[in-house]
Parts: sequence; structure tokens; C-alpha cells
Amino acid sequence: MHHHTHAVGPHQCSSAVVQSISATVDAVWSVVRRFDNPQAYKHFLKSCDVILGDGDVGTLREVHVVSGLPAGSSTERLEILDDDRHVMSFSVVGGDHRLNNYRSVTTLHPSPICAGTTVVVESYVVDVPPENTKEETCVFVDTIVRCNMISLKQIAENLAKKTNSK
Repeated sequence: MHHHTHAVGPHQCSSAVVQSISATVDAVWSVVRRFDNPQAYKHFLKSCDVILGDGDVGTLREVHVVSGLPAGSSTERLEILDDDRHVMSFSVVGGDHRLNNYRSVTTLHPSPICAGTTVVVESYVVDVPPENTKEETCVFVDTIVRCNMISLKQIAENLAKKTNSK
């Protein structure tokens, strides 16, 4: 869990969201690892364009946010992509939004209790905007991450059902 230890500055907040998914790590990872297609399960994103790189660490993407949210686009850099340990991390390096210095780490773990179940942990650190408190900022980001996790759960479980029915 060392990937989820973030250095948090005085004007930053950090949190983690955990989601259990009834699908194998491989099935969940096949969705999560697609740095070029985050909108597959992140429904607040309208589109994604890779602007530099080929999917390896250092690749830059520009994601466009659905209308109605207090953001337009975000430029993000792939920091970690470890297919063996199922770890992915990205940081926000630019764009039209309020999540400055955002860095997220997602890890996948086989459930120690239930075979065929994956535990997904997503943690982040982000600057607190001047007009918000740490609590408000964490509630806002946690809500987005939780929505993404619920969507990931539905997609990965459907994928697992299709794979198992073949």
C-alpha cells in the first residue's frame, strides 16, 4: 500500500476510496489500464486525446469534461503503469479546472476473502482552492472518485459475466 502514501502540503487534501468488484483483477485491470480511454468508465469525461506518447509512462492526454461541471479540460501525465502489480498513477499538469496539483494512484488487489473478487483502491492528493476548505475539496473529489468506482464496478462485472458465459 506504499503507493497510497502521499506527501500532503499545508494547502492540500488527500483521501482514498475503496471499491470491491465481483470480477477478476485481470478483468478490472483491462478497463483501468487504458490511459487513452478513461471515459470508458469515468462518465464525467466526454472524450480523451493522447497528445504525446504511446501509452507508456510520460504519456500526456487531454480529457474533455462533460458540460455542467466546473471544468472544461484537463491535461494529465501518466506517472506509473505497472501491469504486474496492477498500479496506475497520473497527475494533472494543466487544463481548465480547479483541481491543481492533482495526483491519483489506483491499485488493484485480489480479495483475500472472496476468490474472483477485486479490491480497487484509488487515493489522491490535490490543492485546496482558495475559496474552499479541505473538507469541501475532499468531499467533492471523493464524490467523483466514488461515481467512477461504481461505474467501473458495473462495467467490469458485466465484462466478467460475458467472459464467463462463453
